[in-house]
Amino acid sequence: MKATREGELAIVKELLDTGANVNSRNNDGNNALWFACFGNYENLIHLLVKAKIDLNNQNDNGTTALMYSASSGKAKIVKLLLEAGANYNLKNLDDFKAIDFAATVEVLKLLKNVSY
Repeated sequence: MKATREGELAIVKELLDTGANVNSRNNDGNNALWFACFGNYENLIHLLVKAKIDLNNQNDNGTTALMYSASSGKAKIVKLLLEAGANYNLKNLDDFKAIDFAATVEVLKLLKNVSY
């Protein structure tokens, strides 16, 4: 997760190649995908998806990387996650979906087009 948070593609790849658990979670329940989305590291997101990371991991608040990305207005990341198969219908502990967090019109359109 630290290597992902810092955008270290080569280190993440090496860790995965040596058998690191791609679905490890931190104390908040986030996996490495969360940090790749936070940093806008599209190359790392692709690598993690290829390694079969749990796209729908919900942290301790029930929030997914898709929800976070939607709330941050990260349209490119939202699109990438949706194309990879992220579940846009999951709800967090407050009963909100990713579309409820859409911070921009572009993100709203992306989520609206897949969810309706």
